[in-house]
Amino acid sequence: MLDAVVVGAGPNGLTAAVELARRGFSVALFEARDTVGGGARTEELTLPGFRHDPCSAAHPLGVNSPAFRALPLERYGLEWLHAELPMAHPFPDGTAAVLSRSVGETAASFGARDAGAYRRLVQPFLPHWDNLARDFMSLPLTALPRDPVTLARFGLVGLPPSTWLTRRFQGERAKTLFAGLVAHVMAPLNGFATGAVGLVFALAAHARGWPVARGGSQSISDALAAYLKDLGGSIHTDYEVKRLDDLPPARAYVFDTSPTALARIADLGRYYERYRYGAGVFKIDYALDGPVPWTAPEARRAGTVQIGADSAEIGTALRAASREGRAPDRPFMITVQPSVVDPGRAPAGKHVFWAYAHVPNGWTGDLTDAIERQLERYAPGFRDRVLARATAGPPELAARNANYVGGDIGSGAASGLQLLLRPRLSLFPYSTPHPAVFICSSATPPGPGVHGMSGHNAAKAVWRRLRQT
Repeated sequence: MLDAVVVGAGPNGLTAAVELARRGFSVALFEARDTVGGGARTEELTLPGFRHDPCSAAHPLGVNSPAFRALPLERYGLEWLHAELPMAHPFPDGTAAVLSRSVGETAASFGARDAGAYRRLVQPFLPHWDNLARDFMSLPLTALPRDPVTLARFGLVGLPPSTWLTRRFQGERAKTLFAGLVAHVMAPLNGFATGAVGLVFALAAHARGWPVARGGSQSISDALAAYLKDLGGSIHTDYEVKRLDDLPPARAYVFDTSPTALARIADLGRYYERYRYGAGVFKIDYALDGPVPWTAPEARRAGTVQIGADSAEIGTALRAASREGRAPDRPFMITVQPSVVDPGRAPAGKHVFWAYAHVPNGWTGDLTDAIERQLERYAPGFRDRVLARATAGPPELAARNANYVGGDIGSGAASGLQLLLRPRLSLFPYSTPHPAVFICSSATPPGPGVHGMSGHNAAKAVWRRLRQT
């Protein structure tokens, strides 16, 4: 009998399996697709030689993850590549605000009125970032924080809505960039704890940047998988699990799946019936015959580029997708240009480009024209650079990855208390009513992102249970 079986080979499932194997437990991992990766894959979606990331592409939480930093993933081929600027936010007038590794450069891009306010916001936390990241992303309520004072100060700043936090700024440039940071988790700007979301992304950039993985996000998953095999774990792909009886006998079963799928497979009935899924996304991967012709020079040097004219436009787009049930006319967009720093992702002189916008959960329309109209506002002539495009709305994303219910790439709405208390209100969020079944997906704390911390935290819960039996 195995000690643990893990279902789902996304970053969290892989991390959970690695953590258990590192502690001497026998582990087998089962994945329905023909390769490992989940939300961290790389594929030729458009033309031969153009390597795209179907989901996550830039990794501010990955390079800062306490779980990943404790593993020897660089020995297995993982290399982080940093653009000159982690992120740029261009404006229609051709200027841009930036999120730089340098606090000073970032503050200066907001203008004299808000430079000091930004420094006062981030500087108290930066010297304590590593402890703060570990405390913020670790197993809730079962581990004492390493730096409780800093964590408490962070909570006072971050738990209110982001709209409260941005009252510190007078100008629109800082407010807009910060609104874009919050929108990465597809949460309305006035939601609970959204200030913390924006602040974490900003601090992550100053601490270690927003890199891409050389060769694509698949490199993260492949490194985890190779390490797991070296630890004695086994990986079985093309293996769809429909019920617990499909799996070999084990002392524990750990699911990197949606709560909906787990309830069905483990026969948990209506245990997760109140769990809410959030807005979906409409994503386009582009093969380009040259770099994106951004008007703002800063955007040409950035790995990630946010698109939204001002905080009001961003807020309107988020409300349309998450509350009003309609696709926004002027969508807020997150774009990533990996080949700016990793030219091997495309043939010589060519580029890959990644963009998505928010749409209602399960939306079946086509947002291509609206996305490209937005891009043309900030990069005139963009359409002329397009060699091929691969589009994916909520139905296609859900078909590609079963965890993306209705196209929700965050595996659950990041709004209200569910932003912090997921998949349901519990002191033990990784446990289920079945004593041998656990959940480790992005539906558990600390939530969405390629960071492995949900898997790391769940593995702690599992090995504590295994040592008791």
